[in-house]
Amino acid sequence: MSGPHARSRTRSRARTAILLGVLLLAIAGSVLPAHAAPRFSVLVFSKVTNFEHDSIPAGIKAIKKLGAEHGFAVKATDDARAFTDANLAKFAAVIFNNTNSTPESGDLLDAGQRAAFQRYIRAGGGFTGLHAASASERDWQWYEGLVGAIFDQHPVPQVGRVKVLDRAHPSTKDLPELWEQTEEWYNWKVNPTGKVHTLAQIKVRDGVTGLDEGVDHPWSWCQNYDGGRSWFTAGGHAKEKFSDAGFLGHLLGGIEWAAGAAEGDCSATQNGSFQRVPLVDKDLADPFELAVAPDRRVFYIQRTGALKIIDQSTLRVATALDFQYSLEMTSQSDGLLGLSLDPDFARNNWLYLLYSDKEKKQVNVSRFTVTGDTVDLASEKRMLEIPTWRGEGRANVHMGGSLAFDRHGNLFVATGDNTDPFGSEGFAPVDERDGRRAWDAQGTAGNTNDLRGKILRITPQDDGGYTVPAGNLFAPGTEKTRPEIYVMGVRNPFRITVDPLSDALLVGEYGPDAKQAVPGRGPAGTVEYDRITGPSNQGWPYCTGNNTPFGDFDFATGQSRGDFDCGKPVNDSPNNTGLRELPPASPAWMWYGYSASPEFPELGTGGGGPMGGPVYDYDPANPLVTKFPQYYEGKWLNYELTRKWFKAMSVQQRDQSFTDPRFPPVRHGDLLSINGMFGEMSWIQPFEAQFGPDGSLYVIDFGEGVGVGRGGSNEGAGIYRIDYLPNGR
Repeated sequence: MSGPHARSRTRSRARTAILLGVLLLAIAGSVLPAHAAPRFSVLVFSKVTNFEHDSIPAGIKAIKKLGAEHGFAVKATDDARAFTDANLAKFAAVIFNNTNSTPESGDLLDAGQRAAFQRYIRAGGGFTGLHAASASERDWQWYEGLVGAIFDQHPVPQVGRVKVLDRAHPSTKDLPELWEQTEEWYNWKVNPTGKVHTLAQIKVRDGVTGLDEGVDHPWSWCQNYDGGRSWFTAGGHAKEKFSDAGFLGHLLGGIEWAAGAAEGDCSATQNGSFQRVPLVDKDLADPFELAVAPDRRVFYIQRTGALKIIDQSTLRVATALDFQYSLEMTSQSDGLLGLSLDPDFARNNWLYLLYSDKEKKQVNVSRFTVTGDTVDLASEKRMLEIPTWRGEGRANVHMGGSLAFDRHGNLFVATGDNTDPFGSEGFAPVDERDGRRAWDAQGTAGNTNDLRGKILRITPQDDGGYTVPAGNLFAPGTEKTRPEIYVMGVRNPFRITVDPLSDALLVGEYGPDAKQAVPGRGPAGTVEYDRITGPSNQGWPYCTGNNTPFGDFDFATGQSRGDFDCGKPVNDSPNNTGLRELPPASPAWMWYGYSASPEFPELGTGGGGPMGGPVYDYDPANPLVTKFPQYYEGKWLNYELTRKWFKAMSVQQRDQSFTDPRFPPVRHGDLLSINGMFGEMSWIQPFEAQFGPDGSLYVIDFGEGVGVGRGGSNEGAGIYRIDYLPNGR
């Protein structure tokens, strides 16, 4: 058939086909659950004016499939005309799917579209960015803030691992702790650490070449931004990622959080998310340890002898008791040294003190009863008496002084080696000459029959005595040993705590002071953080750090007899009253000296003042909004007296093995990551930290210029409560 009518019908059929095609495309671009209204809708935006990733179609397909499986609608487009107020209002989140642009190649959005997108976010909209979303709109400062960071450059794709730090956020909670993958690893123009909440980091010392962000190299993050929500992952370069179950779960959690359909905290590691509230900031003399009662009263001790109690509702400070030590005693590291509340304090009002006896050369571990805001000395139930070398040279140093309970009611008591270090040139004090017992740590820390230089484990009883739990280092009745010893071979375990989740004993252990290694004498000064999961010998005075031996130095001749054997240490000192053959030395969990650590560069440089902090036990039933977020659950929060920082140390929770032969297996209890905390806060010398039952962190910040073991008034010292205040609340 021919003629004008036939041509008209042909044009009509063509228009119908075009309309049908548009309709089919619209249906294809929006996937809805078959039998229910969608929970929410998302817009997938995939426009590029620069390099186009071939994974873009795979990303669209994968997000549509996630929508179909999880009940949300998906609209896909590469047309920027979708960025109008009316259209954006239909979507709970906008996903930038490997978008890419440069000022030279052209922007993704024009001025009007940018303004509409800003209004959308400010009205509470969500943003999800995939990979090259960070390589988009590179001259738009607001967008850089939204996505979190702008791409700078990348090395060639290669195998590496990601450290998954947030085990609570919906986008990361189900990922492996160390996530092995082949990826195009991005570097950033400005590292966003602290500006955003980091969910996962690249493990930079994995042999991945071309990384330039330092020890904190963020890979995925989220934030509340300008009224809306923003989630980003640097993953998604290759199309294969969009068929990887782990990555799809990661992406799904990010989409749902950005859309407001899944809960998740995104402020935990942002600067400015914590507030320091002063409780006591004057009239402090050597504040030493603290503990927070169930009613939020703060108990703290001063090495000068006072036990004090802070009422947080009034900030009134009461003196419960006072041993009134002389300056002569406190100048030698004697004094009131350790404090812990009984696990059942709310019922029995018992507390435990480690203190120097004013009449005898010993330190005591005793239980006292609190009545109101006072403690009657007559309520004392003395459990342990530990003889010391008081008065011999300057030997009454390194008294340690820290008490901690585990969840089974066992009390751990940390004691220093009580050995004068000043005659050993900063190396192991093993002076065996006559009259020099106070300069020989083999008579204390290396002595299986002495309670100094140890961490003891006992079980207090209601009558004021104690029993010895099974599983300490030496079985009761073993000749030349003390059954109370759980850990031997420590120098100055100044702060201990017990992980409430795993029962691991956690220790900040001070080391000797040699500025550099000397053959025949030993290594440079080394300090430790120790995570101890069973009875052990930590090696002092024979070994330190990663089982680095000291020299068996003869102080009489000035010659070394060779290095000690960390695997089979032998104590043949005349000052030893215990076993000659000792348990093998255990290496430290983490060790460092004055210079940058090749194993743990996150620790920085400077002095060596490791303070073993608490592990956070998140309580979802705690109604206080100021409690620390779940992100910190199970993390060991350590602090450093001399370097003036707090860091969250993540501990591997599961054994893992990997495909790439470069990566050895990791085990439960290994160190996963070290990350800074409180980046907006400055410290004088953080000296003590404990969590309260309210989920806040309580900190003693020691006086400027005052080191461990020195007496007197400490101008600038303070006791603080650290509250979590996300999003500027």
